Amino acid sequence: MAEKKKTFEEAMSRLDEIVTRLEKGDTPLEESLKLFEEGTKLMKQCSGLLDKAEQKVQQLTAGADGAPVEVPFMTEGE
Repeated sequence: MAEKKKTFEEAMSRLDEIVTRLEKGDTPLEESLKLFEEGTKLMKQCSGLLDKAEQKVQQLTAGADGAPVEVPFMTEGE
């Protein structure tokens, strides 16, 4: 049975748990490898979800004349 895809928030929360466990350094090697593999999959999933969200926002952004205008995302430092 295929595993249900996590929401972005669920994936990020699980990824945070994995990082915390790996940073402790007391996880056996075999389990660390499994956690690393799971974390890599979650990173790819989160990246894909963010890419889709960015594309959707760009499609929904419209200029003054109603025509779509691509507007770059601004980060807090900009």
